[in-house]
Amino acid sequence: MNKKTVEDLIVSGKKVLLRVDFNVPMQDGVITDDNRIVQALPTIKYLLEEDGKVILFSHLGRIKTEADKPKNSLAPAAARLSELLGQPVKFVGVTRGKELEDAINHMKNGEVLMFENTRFEDLDGNKESKNDKDLGTYWASLGDVFVNDAFGTAHRAHASNVGIATHLDSAAGFLVEKELRYIGGAVDNPDRPFVAILGGAKVSDKIGVIENLLKKADKILIGGGMAYTFMKTLGYKIGTSICEEDKLPLAKELLEKAKGKIILPVDLVVSKEFSADAAHRVTNYSDIQDDEMGLDVGPNTIKLFEKELKGAKTVVWNGPLGVFEFEAFSHGTRSICEILSKMKNAKTIIGGGDSAAAAIQMGYEKDFTHISTGGGASLEYLEGKPLPGVEALADQEPCDCGSDCGCH
Repeated sequence: MNKKTVEDLIVSGKKVLLRVDFNVPMQDGVITDDNRIVQALPTIKYLLEEDGKVILFSHLGRIKTEADKPKNSLAPAAARLSELLGQPVKFVGVTRGKELEDAINHMKNGEVLMFENTRFEDLDGNKESKNDKDLGTYWASLGDVFVNDAFGTAHRAHASNVGIATHLDSAAGFLVEKELRYIGGAVDNPDRPFVAILGGAKVSDKIGVIENLLKKADKILIGGGMAYTFMKTLGYKIGTSICEEDKLPLAKELLEKAKGKIILPVDLVVSKEFSADAAHRVTNYSDIQDDEMGLDVGPNTIKLFEKELKGAKTVVWNGPLGVFEFEAFSHGTRSICEILSKMKNAKTIIGGGDSAAAAIQMGYEKDFTHISTGGGASLEYLEGKPLPGVEALADQEPCDCGSDCGCH
């Protein structure tokens, strides 16, 4: 990565604007999963140890009306962060104005402040989400340096990342640095064999990822709802399974381009209804009935995928293999977790989103080399797209020795 990291900044005595991703799930004002807060702790603690004044901000949910504000306040996140840090975190419930400015100006070294949900600004013309120039300039005026540790929004050009970075010396936090190192390293310079596992509902969501990985991976294993579009283009019966009819020609083209790299399911778990307690059975594609839908991969597919994964040195996984939220259709996703958890000599990386949620929910959080905190960001990075939130950060300065030696 040729961008500055937080360790390249002098932060002692400075007001450090730190964009984090505290877009955590909440129910009735209670955080149900604090993983994103925990993942930001290394950067926050480093800045505190270096005597910075840490000013945190994040988005949370979508704000379309005034009624959305109370349930999407960051106050619970500030309280949870205070518990995790073991020190007070002052919460300022506004996104601009004298109250916020005074609170920041009265901060001492080693103190932490968090201000309110940046998307509160979206009620007035989507100023945050559309990277309003004046809003980015204003937020930048509140600090001396900027650190972006919100990988989950790095694929978006918002006022709270790109807008601020335009005006201040800026750097990536430890989490963003780690995400780029693992995901970027896996795709651009993998230890081989390199196997990708792709799931999820739609081929259209993963077109760019498949095309990019076809150039880089040795094998691509495809499951989830997107597999049925591929199976139909090959002439198999898929019953009422999800299928993007308009993407059948594209699926055929991808299979031809793959020249055997793409591995598809050989059996599936089907049901006549989409429900957690629906009757279901395992079948192959020649036996599926017209009124049945596929909701998971079958046991022979798991055996096939395990065989293809054997000996792999790098594995990147994005997207569940079935409707893992329903126990009856979670076996495929759980089996992949189990297989990868035993591959101790391989780098195993989950590219965020539902597959990350599934792995954590099923208790495999510590069994992977890296689980990404960013769904959309990791997906676009796997496509090979530049991430605006990263691109806007300051570049590393040339090494003192004057050569591209990497000793800086």
